[in-house]
Amino acid sequence: MLLRGSSLLGRVAIACATLIFVNAWAAPKTVCTVTINSPDERDTFKRHLPPDEYRFVELVQRGQPDWLAQACQRRVSCDALIISGHFDDGIEFYPDRFENQEALTVHELQRASCSASCSSLFAQLKEVYLFGCNTLKTDPRHVAEAEVLRSLQRAGASPAEAERVAGQLNARYGESNRDRIRHIFKDVPVLYGFSSKAPLGRYAGPVLEKYFQSAPAGEVASGRPSPTLLSLFGPVSMVAVPGLTDAEPNAGFRGDMCGFADDQPTDAQKLAFLHDVMRRDITHVRMFFDHLEHYVASLGPGERQRPDVAAALARIQSDAAARERYLTLARDAERATVQSRMMALARGLGWLTAEQERDEFVQMIVQRMARNALGRHEVDLVCSSAYGREPALAAQVSAGGAVRAGQLAHTAVLACLGHTPSHEQTLKALTSAHDGDAEIAQVYLRHRPLADVTEVRALAEGIGRMRSPAAQVRALETLARQRLADPKSLQEIARLFPRARSLQLQRAIANILIRADHAGLARADLARLLRQHRLRSPDGSDVIDALIRMLQAA
Repeated sequence: MLLRGSSLLGRVAIACATLIFVNAWAAPKTVCTVTINSPDERDTFKRHLPPDEYRFVELVQRGQPDWLAQACQRRVSCDALIISGHFDDGIEFYPDRFENQEALTVHELQRASCSASCSSLFAQLKEVYLFGCNTLKTDPRHVAEAEVLRSLQRAGASPAEAERVAGQLNARYGESNRDRIRHIFKDVPVLYGFSSKAPLGRYAGPVLEKYFQSAPAGEVASGRPSPTLLSLFGPVSMVAVPGLTDAEPNAGFRGDMCGFADDQPTDAQKLAFLHDVMRRDITHVRMFFDHLEHYVASLGPGERQRPDVAAALARIQSDAAARERYLTLARDAERATVQSRMMALARGLGWLTAEQERDEFVQMIVQRMARNALGRHEVDLVCSSAYGREPALAAQVSAGGAVRAGQLAHTAVLACLGHTPSHEQTLKALTSAHDGDAEIAQVYLRHRPLADVTEVRALAEGIGRMRSPAAQVRALETLARQRLADPKSLQEIARLFPRARSLQLQRAIANILIRADHAGLARADLARLLRQHRLRSPDGSDVIDALIRMLQAA
């Protein structure tokens, strides 16, 4: 019995020694970092995690735009991932410093997540820390718009049934930031992020310091949500969710997303998949539109000329039924911007020639004029389109018979297309007491800078005659973007300063003068006028003080 007992004790001792040896030599966990903006979060983790248990790999390589692809090629495998960067728009992680040009787009993350060529990067992930605003925001990016409901009703659905189906479409295709992050980091146990505003790095760092003072050893990359971390960051909207699983109702959407994001299929194969999507119910096509648009836009002339790609495009082009369903929905789009983008995609697929796309554009304008559905957004669209400054198109729009006198949006659209009398009328509206007209004039001037000194002087004089200080501020802010050089106009604006009864109006005047060419101004007299009549600022030094210093230095 003694021998047997000794043997058992020996085996236990050997097992314990072996366990200690294995633990001592166990590979450390890999913490991958993507430092787009602040290094505070990364550096805090690095200071507190034992180097024999955690190794850090910074994926961003400054000056190398393909750094994520390089990490995939090196077969980096992450146990935890820390991404630091602004994410307000939900499109990319980006910095707040102009000199830092690094960024990480959602499309790049989707490609890494979906592609076999990058299978190792996220395969072992236990946790992801997303230090950026709105990273796990739940608001849908896409919702079923009015054209989807109308399409469902044309197909025979009752209004109530159309609403029900639209709700299902929203659930599948809504693509909130949270949805997209969960799709990217599929099956990852813990994703930390922020449902609204997140603290800047210099504030997040000290909170993380507090976390590490009480966090259990080994908690990072354990795959378990940390109650301590969530309680510390909870007041600033931190939440934790798991990555998507195959058991979820809308898990199939990830397959559609990966159909374009995966870098393994050829372009011909991706176009075959796109053709399959186009043959689905047209409401699904509309909800998935952004992905279709992004992929087709990525096909350059060289790719399109390859025989297999050209053949795949030809098959799509010859599908008359899919073309008709798509164009019917596109013409019914609620927003002009969406209609224009859908027509551009139709041209990219060979369903419209360049001339047909232009005709569709003209018809869209005419029809929206007839419905009184033009505003500043439509003016912005027309002015920024490839059809701007085409007087022939302005004549076509006018021939449609829908132009209404007194509707400034109609006038501004014609001005965007190069109609000179409409240009003059739109400029005059900048000094209008009607807010809507002034906003349209502002939009127009963003695309059509003033080039005629007569126009500049007329606007400056018009602003001087305005009775509403708020309207004056708006007009001056628009004029400030023009970088004026005409001395007479600048003198007219400077004369407003002593009469201004609000600090906001004085600052608007100073914003014009500080950007202007001062060569034709009496700088000393202007500086004296500003000092004498400036209203006291409750915020300390402002643009007026900066202008005074500039004039004195000159």
